[in-house]
Amino acid sequence: MSAKLKTAVLGVSGYSGLELTRILERHPRLEKPVLLRRECGDGANDLAEIFPELSGNGGYPLRALSWPELKRQGVRLLFLATPYEISRSLVPEAIAQGMRVIDLSGAWRLKQAQHRAIYSFQDDDHVNTASLTEQAVYGLPELNSDRIAPAELIANPGCYATSVILALAPLLKAGVVDRERGIISDSKSGVSGAGKSPSTHTHFVSVADNLSAYAVFAHRHLGEMVEQLELDDEDLTFTPHLLPIPRGILSTIYVRLKNVTRPAEIESIFRDFYSPKPWVRVFATPKLPQVQYSLHSNYCDLGFCLANDGQRLVLISCLDNLLKGAAGQAVQNMNLMQGWDQREGLQ
Repeated sequence: MSAKLKTAVLGVSGYSGLELTRILERHPRLEKPVLLRRECGDGANDLAEIFPELSGNGGYPLRALSWPELKRQGVRLLFLATPYEISRSLVPEAIAQGMRVIDLSGAWRLKQAQHRAIYSFQDDDHVNTASLTEQAVYGLPELNSDRIAPAELIANPGCYATSVILALAPLLKAGVVDRERGIISDSKSGVSGAGKSPSTHTHFVSVADNLSAYAVFAHRHLGEMVEQLELDDEDLTFTPHLLPIPRGILSTIYVRLKNVTRPAEIESIFRDFYSPKPWVRVFATPKLPQVQYSLHSNYCDLGFCLANDGQRLVLISCLDNLLKGAAGQAVQNMNLMQGWDQREGLQ
């Protein structure tokens, strides 16, 4: 085996950062990752002080971000599990230092200005950030593996977006969807999808024994979906909901088909599209995915039901929002960038 890769992670105190740290620690092709604080004096000196479940495993020291120190330690790949504002400012610096970057935020996912507007970016160097926006590769391995491998900057997809795009991409590529009838995605996520910072909406009293819709027509992942699927904005209606569970996503997607179709044809479209893709599981109808099947794994599970008329199709897509929807997918992207098997470190 060749020399092991040295990585660093900024933003390890969040849920996705914790999952990413765990995966990188056990990855057979990596040295122990460098774990970085957002700021020099922000409290904890070891990640186990924030997440006591890590105690007794030899220590997870947190260091201040220093480009010269990262270069001295031989860090070649930087993961950013940070808010989009921080990623937007740090990525140009990291690229200038000769590092490859996998960014888990939404800072670099969107190509079209009307979709980026939802983030209200305040870029200091508009020319450089515009160039990086064009260079950034949307890190959905099942669609973009050839472009991910040589990329310097990977924009890791959003969790909702991953569930919806993977469900719809095979059908849209096959040309069987009647886009004029519209596509509806009713998606539900566990509370960890909202991040670690508490709010009135994610407080236990608000979430427990409840189900609520939010960000209707205004969710940040919607732009990713229509861009990657090459849809017009009005083609897709996406409504996210908050489930009273810690983690997991279930998207129920409603489409109309152009022509009368048999279930075997739909299943064949999915199996042909994903046959060489190790992290997508296609369920044979009438069996449907459930949140519990993909929890704590990097799988996206897909299933469907076709109405007796052969044209009304319901798709079910499930994944773990912290793994296939975040940290696991980031490692899958790293594996592709390094020319490794996509399953390395994720099984």
